Order: sequence, then C-alpha cells, then structure tokens
Amino acid sequence: MKQTVNALLTTCGVLASALGVGVGTTPAHAQAKTITLCWAAWDPANALVELSKDFTAKTGVGMKFEFVPWTNYADRFLNELNSHGSLCDLIIGDSQWIGGAAENGQYVKLNDFFKKEGISMDDYMPATVVGYSEWPKNSPNYWALPAMGDAVGWTYRKDWFARPEIQADFKAKYGRDLAVPKTLDELRDIAKFFQGREIDGKKVYGASIYTERGSEGITMGVSNYLYDYGFQYQDPKKPYSMDGFVNSPGAVKGLEAYKELYKCCTPPGASNSYMSEGLDAFKSGQVALQMNFFAFFPGLYKDPNVGGDKIGFFSNPAGAATQATQLGGQGISVVSYSKNQAEALQYIKWFSGGDVQKKWWALGGYSCAKSVLNDPGFPNSAPFAGEFLKSMGMVVDFWAEPSYAQLLQAEQKRVHDYVVADKGTAQEALDGLVKDWKAIFKEEGKKF
Repeated sequence: MKQTVNALLTTCGVLASALGVGVGTTPAHAQAKTITLCWAAWDPANALVELSKDFTAKTGVGMKFEFVPWTNYADRFLNELNSHGSLCDLIIGDSQWIGGAAENGQYVKLNDFFKKEGISMDDYMPATVVGYSEWPKNSPNYWALPAMGDAVGWTYRKDWFARPEIQADFKAKYGRDLAVPKTLDELRDIAKFFQGREIDGKKVYGASIYTERGSEGITMGVSNYLYDYGFQYQDPKKPYSMDGFVNSPGAVKGLEAYKELYKCCTPPGASNSYMSEGLDAFKSGQVALQMNFFAFFPGLYKDPNVGGDKIGFFSNPAGAATQATQLGGQGISVVSYSKNQAEALQYIKWFSGGDVQKKWWALGGYSCAKSVLNDPGFPNSAPFAGEFLKSMGMVVDFWAEPSYAQLLQAEQKRVHDYVVADKGTAQEALDGLVKDWKAIFKEEGKKF
C-alpha cells in the first residue's frame, strides 16, 4: 500500500489525521535522545504510539511520530528520502519502496545488525520477509524488519446474510444457501443479489471495490482477480519476460471479471474508490460486501453501527486458476541519513522481541512473527484472525523494482481505462501494459 493527501504535519500532541491518528511525542521526562518514526496516519499508528511507550520506559529514548494520511504518504516520505532528509530516523515504508531505497542507499542494510543481535528472519512469516525486507527478492539481503503484516480481504453484512427472508430469496434464485463465498463467481452472485435491494427501507448495493485512479487503488483491487485467474508478473524461469504471463488468457478473464463486478454491483459514483471510500460505504450501510485491507478490520469490528455481530470477514475467494490475494503491509527500516542510527537500531531490536510482538497484535497492529501467528490460539484471538492468517499464506506483491512508481502508473492507467472508462478490451489493456512495462525495463537496462 502506498498513497498520499496533503500532510497534516503538526507539533507534539496534536491529532492530525482523517482517521484520527495522533502525531506527537511520548511524555516529557529526562531522555538522552529522541527519535522520530515516520508512517501513515491510520488506526495501527495509534497502536504503535501506545506500544512505543514501553520502549521509552525501558530505554529512556524518547519518541516522536510523523504520521501522514495515506493519500499523501508516498509523496511525503519518498520526497524526504530522495532529498536525503533527516526528519525520519525510522520509517515504516511501503513494500514497493524496498528496491529503490536499497539501491539508492536510503535504508541501512541490517544483515550485520541482525547477526549481532541474534535476530533471525526465520522467525517471521516467509511472505513478509520477501515482501517487506529483502532486496533483491529471494536473497538474504535485509533492509527492514517485518513490521505490519497486511493483505486485502473482505467484510460482509453478517446480519443481512442471516435474515430468513433474505436467505429464502437467495436460495430460490441461486439454488444454494447464502453464505461466505468460496469463489469469485459466488461473490459476484451475492453482490448481484444485493444490488438495488431494499433493506430496512433503504436501497443498498452489492460491493465496494477499489477503482481509484490517482495512486494505486485500482491496481491493488484488480490484482485480487488477476492473480486468481493465473496472471503472473513475469516468467518464473526468465525474469522480466512478460509475454503470455501478464496478458495470458486467464489474466484477460480475470480483468473481465473485475469489470463485470464493477459494472453490475457497486454503488453509484464508485468510479474512484479506495480504502476510505470503502470504509464509508460499509459503515453507512450502503453495501453488503467490502474489499479492504485487514488493517482496518479491528476498527470496523468496534464500529457501533456495523460492527460486532453485524459484521463478518473472509479472505479473497478462489478464481479459475488459484486462490491468492494482494499483499499490503510494511517493514520498518533505519534511514541512512538519520543522525540517531544507534537509537533507531535499538528500537528495531526492542520491537523484534516476542513479548512486544504479542502486545503489538493485542493493541491492533499486525505482527509478522511466527511466535504470534503460529500460536495455536491465534485464529481465535480476533474475529478476523483466522482469515488474516490464511491470507498471509497466499499473498502476492506488486513489483518492488526501483522503477515501481512508473510501473504502477502504467497499470493504473491501463486498467482504469478498461474497467471504469470503457476503453478497449481486456486483452488490449494487458497487451498495452506489457508494452509499457517493457519500455520501462528497457530504459533501466534490463534484459528480457
């Protein structure tokens, strides 16, 4: 994940986020130094502020936090890194930044530090190590500690599903019980069933999905269909060779299926929706289904109007080829331009501790540590925990190349033009995407 709005950057103790995340310092007391941690402004950041109080209590190192709303997150902090700024001592950076940050010398390589402190990447879920820490991918070169596991999942109106009259109507129409969808076809049927239905005197709609054009939204959404229908970024045996993988017959069908869902079953005015729009649609009772990242699910479960017994959660259903989902989440890195690297590394060591990771999950963060996720009690530790664990075992991520921003912009345009703007065919969109990506990699000197 990675987006950005005009940053509401303020001084200590001021709440500055559309999602209510605090930006400030830990309570003032005698401290040798204070370090600044940079991240997005959202509910997990609130949890990290609370968690980090323990770090200050243990070490005497103070904490400041620079939290920026998602829609300005990438612009704000990539500009900071590219300008060699020293604002951030620690940064929880997006998974796609890792290649550029490593090759441009913006992150401290952590291999020697991990070895010295006995921090093993074997203690973290494999997908999070590859996604958040490694560059090059699948090599033992680490630039971050997995910090915030995340993936795209779904919420649904469990209370609507349970109503006898709705159950009866659905079974009469589709010949099966209304239940959590196991396939994307079943999900489409459910969305169609609810589209335009009247519930409690209010017209409702099928699903809120990602369609946003400006940053990464529609790519993060359509990926959950492309992967399930057989899309691959490249030939596994020949890096950067994309013909027949990005634009395979299966990938074309996946893109067509995503457009079908958008056209049949979304609320009016849903042509530029991403995380916040999905939350609004679900919280206001507009939709039966919502695509969004697991990081938002704790807050939704606590919502007085649609949470508790009214909400249910499920992982991305299977498609024609496989079952997969888009990776979200981030690792935590030490910025190479920091003047407080020793203290920043001290925080990394503390954060990696088993007890800290358990508390991180309990407070609303998403631990990547096996000691937390593989605990026998984890699936029952929260209503969405089991689905999150399942999702983290089938995640796929976008390119993490230094040119990822250009690669992303190309997909955003091609996919949005087809799905939302009705330009051309799915085959033409993916053929064009291969052409765009080849040009970008050729400019970088990649061979394929």
